[in-house]
Amino acid sequence: MQQVQRCELVGWNRFHALARRLAHLIRTSGFRPDTIVAIGRGGYMPARILSDFLDVLDLTSFKIEHYHATRKDRQAVVRYPLNADLRGRRVLLVDDVTDSGDTFTVALDHLAACGPPAEVRSAVLHHKVVSPYTPDYYAQKVVKWRWIIYPWAVAEDVASFIRAMSPRPVDAEEIGHILAAEHDIRLPPRLLRDILATLGPR
Repeated sequence: MQQVQRCELVGWNRFHALARRLAHLIRTSGFRPDTIVAIGRGGYMPARILSDFLDVLDLTSFKIEHYHATRKDRQAVVRYPLNADLRGRRVLLVDDVTDSGDTFTVALDHLAACGPPAEVRSAVLHHKVVSPYTPDYYAQKVVKWRWIIYPWAVAEDVASFIRAMSPRPVDAEEIGHILAAEHDIRLPPRLLRDILATLGPR
């Protein structure tokens, strides 16, 4: 895995703006999906917002495991398969970000076995140019690599950074200084205390 250094923390308002832009790009392209399929877990929230903006009520998902917080598994695998017949349907496949490209490779193969669909197009909030896979739609291109922390994964990702600190600080203020210096992450002390509470005793 690439060493995590600089990070970008995406807030809820920024996420919503990116999702709106993504919906606009899809709508103006003329593509009208019959079904939106979220790749879990990162694609759950973007897919739900897209289903709202695109007025597509047929929303489903399946789960691929590849990252556990900031740790990357060797291989992306379908953990919970899609239980849907997609034969003849126009499908929008949604995730939060493209990075290694492995997730979409596995996801597209999995969808092909579920029908197959008449057409599949893919969409993400952020497309990192290092990815060998380029989605059909993306709200923002990421040229300079960084780890992107979405609002639904703040505690999980930051907890992984804290676990890697040696020795692990016990004070939220000290942790805040380290996160800012090493990862360019700035979080309110109350949120850091909440994350510390999930870690339990050292």
